[in-house]
Amino acid sequence: MNLTKFWAAQLDDYVIDLEWSRDGSLLAAASGSGPIEAYNAKDGAKRLSVSGHANGTNTLRFSPDSLVLASGGQDGCVKFWDPLAGQHTSTASIGNDWIEHIGFRPTLGSNTSLAASCGKKLSILKTDGSVLKQLPDAAKTISALAWDPEGGCLAAAHFGGVKLWDSDDWIVQKELTYANGINTLAWSPNSRWLVSGNADPSVHLWIPSEDAELHMSGYEGKVKHLSFDITSRWLATSGGRDACLWDCSGAGPEGREPNMLPHDAPVCALAFQNSHGILATGSLDGTLELWSPERKNPLRATVKMPAAATKIAWSWDDRYLAVGSTQGIIYVLKCEA
Repeated sequence: MNLTKFWAAQLDDYVIDLEWSRDGSLLAAASGSGPIEAYNAKDGAKRLSVSGHANGTNTLRFSPDSLVLASGGQDGCVKFWDPLAGQHTSTASIGNDWIEHIGFRPTLGSNTSLAASCGKKLSILKTDGSVLKQLPDAAKTISALAWDPEGGCLAAAHFGGVKLWDSDDWIVQKELTYANGINTLAWSPNSRWLVSGNADPSVHLWIPSEDAELHMSGYEGKVKHLSFDITSRWLATSGGRDACLWDCSGAGPEGREPNMLPHDAPVCALAFQNSHGILATGSLDGTLELWSPERKNPLRATVKMPAAATKIAWSWDDRYLAVGSTQGIIYVLKCEA
């Protein structure tokens, strides 16, 4: 595989989030200090440049139809933007805590809605900024959100477990207990597995439809990054100097040895392609690597970046890999066989 620089951009602070529009036309980025920008994917020209959120922006998401960009910040607000017009369209004020997690329901059409957490609060918002549903407060601060791929269920984690909310009537389908802190959640593309990366440090897997669960421990540090490949077989996790690759086929990975994808420094970012099988991993020494799990020799490419990645994201057609860095530089790399 060859990775070549396509274009680059500079933010005023470290890149805290990156998000491609589903139609492939735009790449949005937020800096930790607050400003938000969106770029034309073809040449890096700015389409949106705004101050974002007072004190800092935390997260960005495009709507499934690519027409709306949502952001959450340290001001307790969710803001909605028209990235093509370069304009702010609405604001929802949720509370006094930070908005750390947002996510659009992954369905096209008139029922576009956004889940947003603010401390213990979980709100379902319309893109005009109005509140569609205010759910009961969680027992502890909400630490992760994840929609299942069909959009029928929203998983919300806090210290002590995960609640699965039905997105039609907003009744709790299941409560999954876990007696520790949860850093991140991910659904497999086939909706079979719900996985948490944990503070203990470990990875925990549930099969909600079967009331089954599995557990893998032994990590060097907290597991903050998870990614499934499109087939739902391979689960990549951070948590040390190696990226761990678990085989989730059949009965799942518990009791199996993971494939270890080595780095010389702790892994700080990872992401599988959307429709193909390449995994990108980044480590704190600035190394970026591409892997093919099915190959006997899985390493496909290595690039040394000027700074460590804070976020990596594949374009929806998998042709480009965006890398946000601690220096505030965004690199868009072209990926070719």
